[in-house]
Amino acid sequence: MRSRDLWQALSARRYLLSAWPWRATAYLVTGAVAGAATLVGLAVALVVGGVLTVVLVGLPLLVLTALAGIPLARLERQRLRLIDRAPAPARPVRQPPATGPWPWLITRLRERATWRELGHALLFALVLWPLDALAVALALGVPLHLAGTPLVMATAGGGEEVKVLKQWTVTTWPAASGAAALGLLLLALGGYALGLAAGVRAELARVLVGAPDEWDPDARVVELTRSRARLVDAFEAERRRIERDLHDGAQQRLVALTMALGLARLDAPPGPLADQLAKAHGEAGRALEELRELIHGIHPKVLADYGLPAAVADAADRSAVPVDVALELPGRLPRAVEAAAYFVVCEALANVGRHSGADRAEVTGGHRDGRLLLHVRDDGRGGADAAAGSGLTGLADRVSVLDGRLSLSSPPGGPTLLSVEIPCEWTERFA
Repeated sequence: MRSRDLWQALSARRYLLSAWPWRATAYLVTGAVAGAATLVGLAVALVVGGVLTVVLVGLPLLVLTALAGIPLARLERQRLRLIDRAPAPARPVRQPPATGPWPWLITRLRERATWRELGHALLFALVLWPLDALAVALALGVPLHLAGTPLVMATAGGGEEVKVLKQWTVTTWPAASGAAALGLLLLALGGYALGLAAGVRAELARVLVGAPDEWDPDARVVELTRSRARLVDAFEAERRRIERDLHDGAQQRLVALTMALGLARLDAPPGPLADQLAKAHGEAGRALEELRELIHGIHPKVLADYGLPAAVADAADRSAVPVDVALELPGRLPRAVEAAAYFVVCEALANVGRHSGADRAEVTGGHRDGRLLLHVRDDGRGGADAAAGSGLTGLADRVSVLDGRLSLSSPPGGPTLLSVEIPCEWTERFA
């Protein structure tokens, strides 16, 4: 956020009669004082640390000197309130992995914001504070000296002559009055000059020690897009982990249990025990089938191993309605894209089997112009509504996370056409 308060005040007619010239002056004066103190502190720390490095005592002091920008940046963000009521937020930093001074120190030394703030401290100590002092001296010192010419002439000059700015000699009262009038005019102009200097100085401080501008929509869109992509990738990785754990863990245990019950059933003599073992064997088999269906619904292995065309063909074979598949993809797409497209097809085919009354459906698509295109069409009765609880609303949200688009056309009497477009590029080509 820019220093909008000061800029707006500078454009107002009553700027010189407001408190803003005084606030700008206070900002520059405190900057000059803080900068001079920073220069002295850094110089002392570097000299002492360098001398004591011989006995290794100075190394911790030099390391702490590298963190000198942190408190100075905090002070600068507080000083910005003098010319802008909106706070200047700090740049976000990572949290230490553990409590204690050592994890905090390691984390801060690895942060880019720490070195940016140290650069601000060095710039502040070597360049900025002299400019602050020079701006105040030129905008206030010179006009006040001119404006006080008559007073100096009457007191120190004995009413005869006085040197103005140690350059010009004034010997008459009209000349002294003219110098005073010029000083008042320059003082008014100096008020605007101080406001302009403080505003520019504050903008530089916000760039160096503040968070990125919240009003910048492009930066926010880029960051939101990147974070959304990271969330999608993390979600897909978690789905694959759950599928792998169920496949390699719970499913194998159920298989072993089913086999054990089957062997026990063969060895048991006819009677109530054999009947109970047969019942338990059947229940274990049904639980194994349900677990396999659950694993397939979480993340089908055929999708992970062979890609989207094979997974769509498998879903078409399991559909209650005959499905023709014409999906031409010469390579693998990003995993998140493949998963989203697959589950859209599965949900669409499930809706065809449950609600459409169709005799046949088809799945077509391909990759053109950097986009995955999918079309699911059926010859049913039509009249489908994505907002009526068909399950397509959630799929549309999932596609939109990938910057894609899902559209549905289903007039009464049919046919129904579900279309999906997802921007993506190849990750690898099929041999």
